[in-house]
Amino acid sequence: MKLIKSTILILFVLVSTQMYSQYTDVINSNRPGVSRSAFSVGTKVAQFEVGPYFIKEKRTPALQTETSGYGIDFAARYGLLLEQLELNIEGTYQNDKKTYFSTVPFDENRSNFKNLTIGAKYLIFDPYKNSENEKPNLYSWKANHQFKWSSLIPAVSAYIGVNYDTKNNPYTAPGVEGISPKVMIISQNNFNSGWVFVINLIKDRIGTDQSDFSYILTLTHSFSPKWVVFGETQGIKSDFYADNLFRFGGAYLWGKDFQLDTAITLNTKDTPSVFSVNFGASYRLDFHKDKIQKNENIDNGASAKEEGKRRSRKNKKTTDVIEDYNKKHKRKVQKFN
Repeated sequence: MKLIKSTILILFVLVSTQMYSQYTDVINSNRPGVSRSAFSVGTKVAQFEVGPYFIKEKRTPALQTETSGYGIDFAARYGLLLEQLELNIEGTYQNDKKTYFSTVPFDENRSNFKNLTIGAKYLIFDPYKNSENEKPNLYSWKANHQFKWSSLIPAVSAYIGVNYDTKNNPYTAPGVEGISPKVMIISQNNFNSGWVFVINLIKDRIGTDQSDFSYILTLTHSFSPKWVVFGETQGIKSDFYADNLFRFGGAYLWGKDFQLDTAITLNTKDTPSVFSVNFGASYRLDFHKDKIQKNENIDNGASAKEEGKRRSRKNKKTTDVIEDYNKKHKRKVQKFN
């Protein structure tokens, strides 16, 4: 009950914050890495991200094992009500065969969701909301591309979600099942020349025997309007599993609503060693429309209706002046005639 009350309170605080997010003319995907962007997809935008992968794990110390299989990452994102708010469902499903090299080797065929989460993300602070008002320097290329200290201030978002784990899931700790909370803090810096730096701090499956803490650092560089490369590191810490993963890859913007990507994942330890290759795609259905601000504060702060009346009075006054002038001029002409 306390958890539910705390969650409702946090959501209320987030929704009460007045900020503005940045809807982009081209697709804003979380792929090919696994970190989350601080920005939402935009209101009335439905976005789908999917990536099949192949994985191989090998444990070489005592209790040697080898795992090989395939899986799929997926996410559905939707911008609801507010520009800053995004609802999403995401997960990973894997099917593999794990071989145990004991006195009598044997295989274990496994398949299940490694994670399945429904959540909401909200943009708390956006330092770029007024960036469109910054005018470029028409006389200096260097001034337009030099480092700006203000770019060190990141956009910040908060995420609250709920995990669902089935009973006897081979990818979770024994006894972990049902519903558990997940929270995340996200920061994003957009630097000049196409560099973007994202940080995710995550507390997952809170209150269970697999309460993971993890961080993700992602550096992305766009060296053309179509091509992007990235590097990423992910640290995971819990009593059930700990690892340091590294990812490298790139993405190609096929169209403003469609992106293709690929990446490899590896680590530096042998308990177990991890190697994975994935290929993915992101597609969005864009029904976003910019909100037209009502002309409630035109010139003197009058409403649109009042402004219409004011202009009508002004036009009438001008007409009266012209008519009065014409009458006087006519009288003068008559006088001289």
